[in-house]
Amino acid sequence: MLELIRSGLSHLSPEPRQPLTDGLIREAAVLIALTRAADPSVVLIKRAEHVSSHSGQVAFPGGMWEPGDESLLHTALRESQEEIALPPQQVELIASLPVQATRFNVRVSPYVGFIPEGLQFIPEESELDSIFQVPLSFLLEAGNAATTEFSLHDGRYEVPCYFYQGYCIWGFTLHLLVDMLSQTLGLNLPLEYRPVDLAGRKS
Repeated sequence: MLELIRSGLSHLSPEPRQPLTDGLIREAAVLIALTRAADPSVVLIKRAEHVSSHSGQVAFPGGMWEPGDESLLHTALRESQEEIALPPQQVELIASLPVQATRFNVRVSPYVGFIPEGLQFIPEESELDSIFQVPLSFLLEAGNAATTEFSLHDGRYEVPCYFYQGYCIWGFTLHLLVDMLSQTLGLNLPLEYRPVDLAGRKS
């Protein structure tokens, strides 16, 4: 499975991308870390409920670019070490996926890397509630895709998601996962958000 991912992303070298210099948009980077295992898993975090940004949500290790970072690749590796104690030297970088913008107007550079199976992660307690891993086989099983409802800035929507061991994977994190898995392992998961007609539901 990992070799299929490597092959499918071979045209996207893990370049140490530089942030834009106009200062008009915020830049961040995340690491999509996949374990070298017979059934590889992706490493995810759940942000603490008390943090100001994306509290309680599932995400990839990563964060905002800082002026001391040599590149956005450096940002992804630094934040992964700070948040989950993942040593940068344990990451075999495979690819840098296309930059994606969040609905909060943050440009995110996603990097894909392979890591050894069985690493011991330590959550940064001031930022995270937990660290968990989801087998790629679970994500690829069509029957495991689900939907849930969330209130966004312009209304309430039914959104695609996965529920795994009490965690809900949705939104931007799911978008990046689906983007990678569709390119490499043929995942076909629609990502449409459907408005919920609350008035109609009550009637």
